[in-house]
Amino acid sequence: MKTIKITQKDLDEDNYYKENEIGKWNDFENVNVEIDEDLGWVRFKKGVYIKGEILAKAGSGIEAGRDIKAGRGIRAGGSIEAGWSIEAGRDIKAGSGIKAGSGIKAGRDIEAGEGIEAGEGITSFLGYVKAKLKIIADSRCTISAGIFSYEGAKDIEAQEIEGNIIYGNKKLLSKEDDEVEIIVEGKTKKISRKSAKALNLL
Repeated sequence: MKTIKITQKDLDEDNYYKENEIGKWNDFENVNVEIDEDLGWVRFKKGVYIKGEILAKAGSGIEAGRDIKAGRGIRAGGSIEAGWSIEAGRDIKAGSGIKAGSGIKAGRDIEAGEGIEAGEGITSFLGYVKAKLKIIADSRCTISAGIFSYEGAKDIEAQEIEGNIIYGNKKLLSKEDDEVEIIVEGKTKKISRKSAKALNLL
């Protein structure tokens, strides 16, 4: 499968990709998309519709005016944001946030380093839904995790969860579990605040 590699030279002065979209909503292109590192928000005026996976390296995020859909996974070092929906056959994972104007759906796990927000529902068919901060779905819609998993319900985990959970194990993270940086033998390490307190470092 061909891989479309997006670098700085493929973007205009506002960081929009040279083409309005990759693939069509009714005709997914048989490619992978790889976005170079440290490009910030890489924007698409319409959407991204592919059969392969989308990978945005560290320091790069994805933003589309319409949908972001991949037959495989969607991974970004930064954020993933779509005016309409975000869908992946496998995982959706972002180093920071995931936000969609309508729904977020993944065949497996949905995970964000910050928050997950959807104007409609959030659904993981086989995996979990996890965010370090908040998970928010419109009050009229639902959140579910593991609805087709043979192992049963999966975790829906964040410090704050807003939305109607219809299937999944709700787990609220303690805000005390935020990570802190410590210096060990001249090297900076991150550990949980709880661990740091237990070691009398705070």
